[in-house]
Amino acid sequence: MVRGGRVSGWATGWATGWRTGWVACAAVFLVIGVLTGGGCTKKEAAKGDTYPVGLVFDVGGIGDKSFNDAAYAGLLRARDQLGIRFEYFEPGEGTDREAALRLLASGSSKIILGVGFLFTDDIETVAREYPEKLFACVDYTWTEGKQVPANLVGLKFREEEGSFLVGAIAGLVSQSGTVGFVGGMDIPLIHKFEAGYHAGVLSVRPDAKVIISYAGVTGDAFKNPAKGKELALAQIDAGADVIFHASGSTGLGVFEAVRARNKLAIGVDSDQSAVAPDHCLTSMVKQVDVAVFDAISRARDGTFAGGILSEGLKEGGVDYVFNEGNARWITPPIRARVEALRKEIVEGRVTVSSGR
Repeated sequence: MVRGGRVSGWATGWATGWRTGWVACAAVFLVIGVLTGGGCTKKEAAKGDTYPVGLVFDVGGIGDKSFNDAAYAGLLRARDQLGIRFEYFEPGEGTDREAALRLLASGSSKIILGVGFLFTDDIETVAREYPEKLFACVDYTWTEGKQVPANLVGLKFREEEGSFLVGAIAGLVSQSGTVGFVGGMDIPLIHKFEAGYHAGVLSVRPDAKVIISYAGVTGDAFKNPAKGKELALAQIDAGADVIFHASGSTGLGVFEAVRARNKLAIGVDSDQSAVAPDHCLTSMVKQVDVAVFDAISRARDGTFAGGILSEGLKEGGVDYVFNEGNARWITPPIRARVEALRKEIVEGRVTVSSGR
């Protein structure tokens, strides 16, 4: 383990026996990670006797220019503005999430964050075993009646609301009347993006065609740019001229496709305009960085409360990107139409479905 750094490529079976010698185990597996290509990268963190934070990233890790990078931005902001120190892990294929959470919980970290819905079961288990520590899970999966540990906050977003607005933009900008959606893993969370987008398109263009594709049914579907490009090219061949992706780094392949065919893509989670400046219509942004920062801030200030925290358009948890870079497509009439839809959603006059 490297403080303020990462360890990836662990063997998944090392978790047993950590209670009596986790420092030694960490050192051994750090060496194994380097020797097997997992690698180790040191990152500078705030120094001194500052508030310790631990974070485990989602599949794909730092560099996805989307979900994980947004979480990392929140971590760095907390370092710079709150003076925290941190350590983080990128769990490779994702099979060692629980081991990474346990290692952080057994160390000095006072709050441990898991980034992604895949952490839900693991972080619940570890939170119950470490009641003196605080935990936060981004995109936590919750169902009615489920009991959340008192020391765990589930950070959720109403992605369908932001996706509705970018769907409306796609419907208004499309010249062909056919648009596409590329999802990562075929799961309820990504169905929220799909449902909102589909509804948004049809709200402004009832006769539009929306092509839906998914990259897979496992976590690998969020880190397969080649598959993303393949799916996007197929949609373009079927007439789509605007494609919204909700697929992590798989979406980088979607951007490759629209660049190659001179079409438009809609980014997700973060502003992805830098990926393809002349081909990014907008991005449906989730304030993952703000959620991470706020969770750390509440823990540090003693105002942390467990339970579920859900944010949508009304709370500023989701939105779409509008700036000088995309004003050529989002013209004043389109902007006015989309903002009118926002107002209807915020005021409760329009309810956006969160599923199929």
